[in-house]
Amino acid sequence: MSHHDERTFVMAKPDAVQRGLVGEIISRLEQRGLKLVGAKCIQIDEDLAHEHYAEHEGKPFFEDLVEFITSAPVVAMVWEGADATRQVRGMMGATDPAEAQPGTIRGDYGLDLGQNIIHGSDHEDPGANEREIDLFFDEDELLDYDRTDEPWVYEDETH
Repeated sequence: MSHHDERTFVMAKPDAVQRGLVGEIISRLEQRGLKLVGAKCIQIDEDLAHEHYAEHEGKPFFEDLVEFITSAPVVAMVWEGADATRQVRGMMGATDPAEAQPGTIRGDYGLDLGQNIIHGSDHEDPGANEREIDLFFDEDELLDYDRTDEPWVYEDETH
């Protein structure tokens, strides 16, 4: 990884997979200049769902979260780039799609708070991205490579 890169966890949720929006999500992140370094299509089981949403355990909506995230396959991904966690959060839009700005992923494709298309690590929670990446990926499943457009994405690269 070069000096300007941060890795962040992103998940296309069951509704995105069911609605055929995975390619759209990947396209937007790629076009922004972020680099895909790991991806897999998985069916989340109860145990993984409980670990992933551990911070919400005991809250009234916890069981609904678990039921939804285990209801169909998801696509788990790791993206890399400058300030990647914050950049992805901005592209996702507000948690409630009804409040998300047009142009964001949720603002363009979502209407319902429970089915909000995409999950990204919280940039305000230090260590959230590493924790979530470790939950879904082994280190050897993540790739380190240069993308040919990087000199055109970052001004400190030489042309």
